[in-house]
Amino acid sequence: MFYKNRVAQFLSFSLVASLLLGGLLSVGARAQQQQEPSTNRPRRTDQSPQTTPGPKPSPKKDDDVTLQSDEVVRVETNLTNILFTAVDKQKRFITSLKQEDIHVTEDGQPQEIFTFTRQTDLPLSIAILVDTSGSEERTLPIEKSAASSFVDAVLRPDKDEAAVVSFTGEATLELGLTGSASRVRRALDQVQFVPPSGYVGGGVVVGTPPISGTNQGIAGSTAIWDAIWVTSDEILAQTSDKTRRAIILLTDGQDTSSHKHMDDAIDRALKSDAVIYAIGIGDEYYDGVNKSALRKISERTGGRAFFPNNELDLRAAFEEIQLELRSQYLVAYSPTNKSKDGSFRHVQIEVVNPELRKQNLRLTYRQGYFAKSGK
Repeated sequence: MFYKNRVAQFLSFSLVASLLLGGLLSVGARAQQQQEPSTNRPRRTDQSPQTTPGPKPSPKKDDDVTLQSDEVVRVETNLTNILFTAVDKQKRFITSLKQEDIHVTEDGQPQEIFTFTRQTDLPLSIAILVDTSGSEERTLPIEKSAASSFVDAVLRPDKDEAAVVSFTGEATLELGLTGSASRVRRALDQVQFVPPSGYVGGGVVVGTPPISGTNQGIAGSTAIWDAIWVTSDEILAQTSDKTRRAIILLTDGQDTSSHKHMDDAIDRALKSDAVIYAIGIGDEYYDGVNKSALRKISERTGGRAFFPNNELDLRAAFEEIQLELRSQYLVAYSPTNKSKDGSFRHVQIEVVNPELRKQNLRLTYRQGYFAKSGK
């Protein structure tokens, strides 16, 4: 009996040992296989290239997730967004466009559209620029009244914001960005024409004619391009990237003293993604309205210029701006030109749907943008 137990124990021990030894050998073989480099795996860019690389192995499930996540991040960070509106001959906004109805090019190269959607609820960041030089003395009261009505209609509490800037030869921040319509109205109400010493208005001489002085020269001049530049740079550029930035410019377009050129103002507005809506209005006894300049600065930034003849036209212009800000399309694409050289890229959007082309739709959008700089 004792012998049989010994034999049974011996056999059991041998069986367990065999199983353990086999497992160890199997593990060792797998470990060695993992350590040996696969001839099918592509080398890193810092290793010597293979002369005859084999086919790339199928990635594991986890690798798929990683690659997809990296791709999403890459596309998102390189996306270019362009907002545009479409109107027909009767100036009615077209709100039924589809992605396949349009074609986008950048510097003449076709771009693949990544996103196409209507933007009707985008938060707004608006700067109202009011010319308070002598040529606006007579029209300033109705400008302020129409602007106040516009603010009441557009500004949504806890969503949109507006600022007020007045300017002559220099810009004055009357009110920083706020979501309070009542505060904006009060700031507009406080905007006044302050005649410089020696100013002749309504047959009355105000004060004594000045002999000299920098302040006197500033008060009696108009620096439109400087006002646009500083508003884009110091107010709108500081807002959230998820907001729609716009400048409402009330002026006759007659710039007399800017240090910046008009092209400088346009470029700074483009870099800040700010659209300019110009309302050309002024006193007929002065040099009239510079329609050409106001059209240029508006159209190149994706806005429009309006030239009202009376208070009714002025209020209608503000209503059109309000509708346009709520009737836009967003086109997003990843540019084929990946260079981060800070250069200007010209963008063109055109309607390719044959039926829509017959309607001669007018598209309004910024004509380009500045690429990010690698510095």
